[in-house]
Amino acid sequence: MQTAYITHPLCLKHDMGAHHPECPARIHAIEDQLIASGLFGYLQHHEAPEATREQLLRVHDADYVDAIAAAAPQHGRVELDGDTSMNPYTYPAALRAAGAAVMAVDLVMAGRVENAFCNVRPPGHHAESARAMGFCIFNNVAIGVAHALAAHGLGRVAIADFDVHHGNGTEQIFHDDPRVMLCSTFQHPFYPYAGADSGNDHIINVPLPAGTGSEGFREAVTSRWLPALERFKPELLLISAGFDAHREDDMAMLKLVDADYGWVTEQLKLLAEKYCHKRIVSTLEGGYELHALGRSAMAHIKVLSGL
Repeated sequence: MQTAYITHPLCLKHDMGAHHPECPARIHAIEDQLIASGLFGYLQHHEAPEATREQLLRVHDADYVDAIAAAAPQHGRVELDGDTSMNPYTYPAALRAAGAAVMAVDLVMAGRVENAFCNVRPPGHHAESARAMGFCIFNNVAIGVAHALAAHGLGRVAIADFDVHHGNGTEQIFHDDPRVMLCSTFQHPFYPYAGADSGNDHIINVPLPAGTGSEGFREAVTSRWLPALERFKPELLLISAGFDAHREDDMAMLKLVDADYGWVTEQLKLLAEKYCHKRIVSTLEGGYELHALGRSAMAHIKVLSGL
């Protein structure tokens, strides 16, 4: 069964400036690698819909959703924080990025695909219920999880987040919801300076010191993530797929390589086969060195697709 590939042209039009690392070329970097490898044609292609207001309000405050809509500029840019700005295409792109996660959940729950990858931007895992930050506006993965709980009646959904930055927004949204397990590895101390001293039985945070490479990352997944996920027995697995812990990405100081992203995907896929009827939804978070991003995402998607 195929892997769904979900994106939208508006995700290329959200642009925060010529030198901003979270740039439209990130989408092309992944697509170019998929095309060069021959994998692109094997994926089931879908155009992301807009997330509805109801879907957004499952994780975001109504006043915040209204404020983002009201802030959307007709021209130029508006800053939401020091890292995050909106141009005239950002708001509709953010709706599509969130809608991609919802569509992906619907596709895997309907059995139309085993898994899905959402090549979308803006990313989402730093967005809190009422705060944009860290390049993120709506929390795409959280919106997908909340949709799985509300629309598909699931009782246990897990998120694996291997971005180099902690998904503080995802933790904040689900911190008190035991139906959702978040497993997160991240460099610490590092932006957003959270996660090392939080967590609970269903929030499994594994801070990693600068310089950690493949061995330390794989040990964290093997000793901390997998036993927790085995106990939790999720019915659906979502992935916040950030590729900025790569050694070539100078955004941070972890030292993962392409093969680590294939390996962690294999581990998560085995778990999904055991508990989730193979259902996985992955959505793009970070990854800013374009060559490393393309190769790492391809390693991830290749394992998802089984090709």
